[in-house]
Amino acid sequence: MEPPAGTGLKLLLWILSHISISQAASPSSQKCDEALVTPLPHNAFTSSSVFTSGYAPGYAKLNKRGGAGGWSPLDSDHYQWLQVDLGSRKQVTAIATQGRYSSSDWTTRYRLLYSDTGRNWKPYHQDGNIWAFAGNSNTESVVRHDLQNPTVARYLRIIPLDWSEEGRIGLRFEIYGCPYWADVINFDGQGVISYRFKMKKMKILKDVIALKFKTSESEGVILHGEGQQGDYITLELRRGRLLLQINLGSNQYGSILGHTSVTSGSLLDDHHWHSVVIERYRRNVNFTLDQHTQHFRTNGEFDHLDLDYELTFGGMPYSGKPVSGGRRNFKGCMESINYNGENITDLARRKKLDTSSFRNLTFSCVDTHTFPVFFNDTSFLQLPGRRDHNMVSVGFQFRTWNPSGLLLFSSLADGMLELALNNGKVTAHINVTQQKNMHVDISSGELTFFPHTDSMAVTWRSHKISSHSSTYLIIYLMFNGGCDDNFLTRASPIQRSFQGCMQLIQVDDQLADLTAVEQGRMGAFENVSLDMCAIIDRCMPNHCEHGGRCSQTWDGFTCTCDGTGYTGATCHTSVYEQSCEAYKHLGRSSDSYWIDPDGSGPLGPFKVICNMTEDKVWTTVVNNLPAQTAVTGSSRERRTVLQLNYSASMEQVTAITNSAEHCEQHVAYACRMSRLLNTPDGTPYTWWVGRGNEKHFYWGGSVPGIQKCACGIERNCTDSKYYCNCDADQKQWRDDSGLLVYKDHLPVSQVAVGDTNRPGSEAKLTVGPFRCYGDRSYWNAASFNTPSSYLHFSTFQGETSADISFYFKTSAPYGVFLENLGNTDFIRLELKSPTVVSFSFDVGNGPVELNVHSPIPLNDDQWHRVSAERNTKEAILQLDQKYKEVRPAPTQGHTRLELYSQLYVGSAGGQRGFLGCIRSLKMNGVTLDLEERALVTPGVKPGCSGHCTSFGMYCRNGGKCVEKYNGYSCDCSTTAYDGPFCSKDVGGFFEAGTLVKYNLVPEVVAAASSLDEKSVIHNLPVETNLTREDLTFSFSTSTSPSLLVYVSTKTQDYMAVVLRHNGRILVTLQKRSNFRCLSVSLLLAETGYIDPVIIEKYNTPGFVGCLSRVQFNSIAPLKAALRSRGSVPVSHQGKLVESNCGASPLTIPPMSAATDPWHLDAERVIPDGVNRNSAIIGGIIAVVIFTILCTLVFLIRYMFRHKGTYHTNEAKGGESSESADAAIIGTEANFTETIDESKKEWFI
Repeated sequence: MEPPAGTGLKLLLWILSHISISQAASPSSQKCDEALVTPLPHNAFTSSSVFTSGYAPGYAKLNKRGGAGGWSPLDSDHYQWLQVDLGSRKQVTAIATQGRYSSSDWTTRYRLLYSDTGRNWKPYHQDGNIWAFAGNSNTESVVRHDLQNPTVARYLRIIPLDWSEEGRIGLRFEIYGCPYWADVINFDGQGVISYRFKMKKMKILKDVIALKFKTSESEGVILHGEGQQGDYITLELRRGRLLLQINLGSNQYGSILGHTSVTSGSLLDDHHWHSVVIERYRRNVNFTLDQHTQHFRTNGEFDHLDLDYELTFGGMPYSGKPVSGGRRNFKGCMESINYNGENITDLARRKKLDTSSFRNLTFSCVDTHTFPVFFNDTSFLQLPGRRDHNMVSVGFQFRTWNPSGLLLFSSLADGMLELALNNGKVTAHINVTQQKNMHVDISSGELTFFPHTDSMAVTWRSHKISSHSSTYLIIYLMFNGGCDDNFLTRASPIQRSFQGCMQLIQVDDQLADLTAVEQGRMGAFENVSLDMCAIIDRCMPNHCEHGGRCSQTWDGFTCTCDGTGYTGATCHTSVYEQSCEAYKHLGRSSDSYWIDPDGSGPLGPFKVICNMTEDKVWTTVVNNLPAQTAVTGSSRERRTVLQLNYSASMEQVTAITNSAEHCEQHVAYACRMSRLLNTPDGTPYTWWVGRGNEKHFYWGGSVPGIQKCACGIERNCTDSKYYCNCDADQKQWRDDSGLLVYKDHLPVSQVAVGDTNRPGSEAKLTVGPFRCYGDRSYWNAASFNTPSSYLHFSTFQGETSADISFYFKTSAPYGVFLENLGNTDFIRLELKSPTVVSFSFDVGNGPVELNVHSPIPLNDDQWHRVSAERNTKEAILQLDQKYKEVRPAPTQGHTRLELYSQLYVGSAGGQRGFLGCIRSLKMNGVTLDLEERALVTPGVKPGCSGHCTSFGMYCRNGGKCVEKYNGYSCDCSTTAYDGPFCSKDVGGFFEAGTLVKYNLVPEVVAAASSLDEKSVIHNLPVETNLTREDLTFSFSTSTSPSLLVYVSTKTQDYMAVVLRHNGRILVTLQKRSNFRCLSVSLLLAETGYIDPVIIEKYNTPGFVGCLSRVQFNSIAPLKAALRSRGSVPVSHQGKLVESNCGASPLTIPPMSAATDPWHLDAERVIPDGVNRNSAIIGGIIAVVIFTILCTLVFLIRYMFRHKGTYHTNEAKGGESSESADAAIIGTEANFTETIDESKKEWFI
């Protein structure tokens, strides 16, 4: 914004940054490694100063001994430099240094700057930092560094940072590279180059566009092409960033949904060369800026770029189409412009292209020198001002990443002026001695401020500040990141130092002569880098992964991972488990969960339904097709295509499929006069499309290659002449359904229906959810049986970020889990001792080791989880998701991990080899197939047993852990619970007259009356020889009194649990022999003796409600009744409905005597309607048999009697009592009932 007339102070703020110069293409005919310095004359070398004539910079050639044997400056400080002019632009690939010959002078650390013009220097960058090269430690040895990012430059400057402690700065050097030449075109902001196609309209499937540019402007169109159908491609600078916009068109809403926009780089208006390559094939695009590539896929459905007539470089065409308006043309230089193999710059030079829009087309780059100044936190620049003037103007452009810093300070005749950046806002503070201080916020309206993230400008009309008749003048101005005491009073401002760059510094509308300041002829400076801007954009490339948002300060960057599903310093690690299988082994139950199958890989997390059954873990992904979707009006010529969209992308579903043991999807086609597949040799009416976008002509229940339905496979179709029910073309509704189980074809993405257009034709389609079970990657394991055994894999690629996770179990005290080596770099994970896991690596800055200590030994033969991560910000080692060590990365230095050897798992060269099992080894989200490699490796076996030692704890309520090859399961057969972890209640709702009966004595024992007593006793099951009874159950009811549980024998012994009228529980025990039968809720008469008092008092109206968790010792009678398959001695009378007992049942009227199984009337009705006489006869026979058996058992019991004990968990403190009676009496203060010798009752 231009200031109005009379402006006193003018500030222009401008955004600047660093992007590394891209590597120029090396000549294909030879290696780019020529010595470039040795052939140069002496006048090609210059320096900041010279110690004496014998130390001139021309003597600083590698291995030369002329003069004093190398270059040394007059003073050894940080303001010295040595510069060489290579004569023309060269590609530079390496640098080598030596100390000064036969002396104590050498340089131990230095920086390298480069430039095309000898001005506006740019520091060499590597690993996101201004790189400091390691130099020499003596005078003769040569230290060479190959540049990670080769550069193109004519001028090179070496800045010594550290030098010999015994001597001074001394240097000889060599630069290696090769010649470089390229066609250059200077764009003046007006002209454009038009590349016209051979045909008026072009349908382009593939594009390759490459060019280099440099500019000091933050806006400008670099290339543009468009077509009448709405397709276009545009590459432009916008706010110093490179913006690529491309549209291949879309079927929906015209071409709007085809628009794709991608941004790369930042602060590219630094007047340095930047390389751009755009590669497109169909909808896949690689967008590369300065060797940093983004891969993306364009929106829309089309593959061709339809352009009309021409493609323009340097700006927009003059057609005036709507998409073309409102943009500035590019102003700067371009070189090596190539479009699909055509050299555009060469064609323009030979006048083969239209360049008529140029006023003056030049093929050399016009450099506009701006003389930038670089400030760090200890530097300042002092410039003189004018005296005896009441108005002065100052202007400059600046850029910084910090929100605060002192920009300008000036003493006044009677006060001071301070201009600062505070929290992103520019403020002016004016202090006048005889008046109150004045604080002006530029954003308040006194100044116009545009945020520093854009290219911006601030203008401020200065004020005359008067006290009485005095006018205060600015004596001088200081632009600094700190303040020099020579120019400030003791009351110096308290401000954070400015860190950043300034340029185009003007005083009184004249550019400041910074060359004179550099030469010491005016002003002063300290720790300022003149003619260079070394600001770094630490967020470009963006090290925040998975959509993490990057923000930075001068010293570093931070990543915000909110809402990404990832965590860590760079949003690298997923917060979710890899599969439903993993959630199960954390003890989770069936529910919806977010999973991330590839962990830190490119696939994002997604939500699935996890169903944890007893033996399998099902993962379900639902689709949007409603069940029984009606399809009409379709024919073979014009099929109706139903598109299925899933709750996860096809790539995410594929990740589930690849690791699953089995997948399936149910499909159903209900039809009426609508044919499905036709005959196996005919053209199908309907087909479906699977994962690979291929058509499939088989239906559920069949397999690939067989064009049949399930009924055709099973040979039970309605019409035997056809292989699908629907193919019979009948007027009745028919159905073809079944499971698709070939997982490489799943899931179903489309179904094309082709026979519903005839009169009376109807069809309804159902495609069920996609279901899989098993996770082979989670259980992929290998057992290492010898210390020298190992598995080897390809080199681990984890240059800037790497994560490793796995499970291990061992009984050995130490062992190397894995190792990968480079020349000097390496990465290693090992068990160093029984309680220490170590993660060590070296990326070039020296070895780093992280150790996590466990409070318990790790060689306990149980599974332990290890996860390690290294990125540009930190390194992390975590054990069992509890114990953790974090080590920050150094702010300067190498960040890339460069490995070359194979990855070894289980050993390190045969030393300290690992003995044990490693499972689910993932590296950067990829699961290594240990089992496949173990099959062909001696000393290593696939798989690993012993999962119950680690996961058996998840089997609850007495469930037993059962080992499986790829995991474990919980056996709940001896518990009253169900479910994958034996934690699901099994309950039943009891109506009037409902009874569950469990026979404690197996029939085989009851029938063995011919055996002797000793044999019978020996063969009795544990449950019948009871010295202790443990009974547990839960119930809910709204009626009382009622009988809950009754355990009886053929004698008068029994145990009863009843609910009294007052809602209290009464436990009654009468025992002289062993229990024979257990009944829940109600008991049949033939079971044994039934206490008439109990029945009389508590049987009306009987129990009506819900019972669950019923267990008597190791027997679960209610569960057995509900899950009975015929082999268990359990039966039930009346209607028994399984229930979770989550709510109180409705009140039901009392039972009548006719339906009361406890009623002892001889006229009792048999519920199942069996003839009463037959029932009586059968009952008499059963009573006789039972009487014989009971007599036999009683005699055996009497002959081998011994004193028994009764234990119950219902009374605490019973352990110290002589009997159960004493335990109850001693713990129940309100116990007042009379207890005889054989009958006991407890109230609860």
